[in-house]
Amino acid sequence: MVDRVLLHIGLPKTATSYLQTIVWSNREALREAGVVVPGRERRDHLWASRVVREDPHLHRHPEHHATAWRRLVDELAEAPGTGLVSHEFFAAASGRQAREAVAALAPAEVHVVLTAREPLGLFTASWQESLKNGGTRPMADYGRSESRSPEAIWDWRTLDLSLVLGRWAKAVPPERIHVLPLDPSAAREEIWHRFAALLGVDPRAFDLSRSFPNASMGVVEAETLRRVNLSLQGSDHPFERAFDKGVYLRTFLADERLVPRAGEKFWPEPDQVEDCRARGRRAVDLLDRGGFVVHGDARHLLVPDELEPRRVPASVTDSEVARVAVDLVGTLLDDVRTLRSEPQGSGPASEAGSARGVRAGARHLWRRSRLSRRRAGG
Repeated sequence: MVDRVLLHIGLPKTATSYLQTIVWSNREALREAGVVVPGRERRDHLWASRVVREDPHLHRHPEHHATAWRRLVDELAEAPGTGLVSHEFFAAASGRQAREAVAALAPAEVHVVLTAREPLGLFTASWQESLKNGGTRPMADYGRSESRSPEAIWDWRTLDLSLVLGRWAKAVPPERIHVLPLDPSAAREEIWHRFAALLGVDPRAFDLSRSFPNASMGVVEAETLRRVNLSLQGSDHPFERAFDKGVYLRTFLADERLVPRAGEKFWPEPDQVEDCRARGRRAVDLLDRGGFVVHGDARHLLVPDELEPRRVPASVTDSEVARVAVDLVGTLLDDVRTLRSEPQGSGPASEAGSARGVRAGARHLWRRSRLSRRRAGG
């Protein structure tokens, strides 16, 4: 059994994807350095989080989803060194679920790791992420509650550091809970350096070229995507599948078509800004008195007293959405033309005369553009 397990549980939208990309692209090098990342693929950690959180829909999925947590635990039981399990959805677990997860990893010493950021930026980013995953809730209505359900991901249940700490502190003592506040002024590699220090490895020994940050949409682009999502609602719609949401809504449409427009930044409603300020203060107060291990400056978790003027999403007009939508139609038409002009036999476009070919071609284009971003470093 590994001697120690680092359980990186989030928070969502705190460089988790950035760190996970580094970890999985350097998995063999990490093992050589004494760090075991269990599982056959990155999604095993996502499915494991669903098992731990007792997702009631697991029975609809393949068996290897439901056995993911057991497989990770068994692999760690057969390996020496340090284990690493990382997925931001673990943050939604209840106190009981957290205790059971830690008990399953015994006799290894479990350390819980949380990356964190100031709540206003986190709140805004999480609303955008909800849209990229098919969400339709206006920002003015977003984050108005704290769910009691471990299924709730895009909710203050996972975004409020003090709430997450309160549940996971029931599973491990505070001296084994590590909080890494993001420094908004630092280079993005800085969070990897602190994370690597926890793993006990030299951060400079690993290839970071495949990592890239998640980018944000402008206010009009975000509202356009929200309205597109509204038009796609319905249980019989093909974009209800998680794969289709990930490939077509999140990456193909949002990340690759709307994000590059570099639209206006925005804030939530004034009362939501104040709520974020209060949550930031509560988190810092808890870190000051709770005995948790903070790697960095907890003051980075405070929302600034003064903010630059920005629009709110509710101010977006129909005509602004129409302009973005018309531009988007032109871009998508060009994408289809490019896919249909691919040489026969060179890829999915060999089926371009059929709807199936366009669908396969879109997947091919997504992979190609994703690879281009990685090679370009972001």
